[in-house]
Amino acid sequence: MSDNTPTGYYSRHIFFCLNERPNGEDCCHLHGAKEGFDHCKRAVKDAGLAGKGQVRVNKAGCLDRCAAGPVAVVYPEGTWYTFVDTADIDEIVESHLKNGEVVERLLVPPELER
Repeated sequence: MSDNTPTGYYSRHIFFCLNERPNGEDCCHLHGAKEGFDHCKRAVKDAGLAGKGQVRVNKAGCLDRCAAGPVAVVYPEGTWYTFVDTADIDEIVESHLKNGEVVERLLVPPELER
C-alpha cells in the first residue's frame, strides 16, 4: 500500500467544536464556529475532497479547548486549529486537507485548554 492510500473509510476528518453553553460561559459557538463549519463543508466539497477515501467534515460537542475557540481538529494527525474567518478555513482546506501541510500560524498553543 502506498503512503497516500487511506487505511480507513476517510483519509482525514476535521471536527469543529460547535458547543454552546447555556449559562453564558465562553464557548466556540459564540465565536463563529458554526459559520466556520458550514464554510469548510462547502470548501471541501467544492475542492472535490469530500467522500470515501478523502475528507469528512464533522460537527463535535465540546472539545475542551475553549480558551482557543473557535477550534477544529484534523485527524489522523491530531492537529488543532483556531480560525478567525473564512480565509483561515480556506487555508486549512487547501494546505492541510488537500496537500497535507500544517498551517503553522493557525495552530492552537498546546497550553490552551478550557
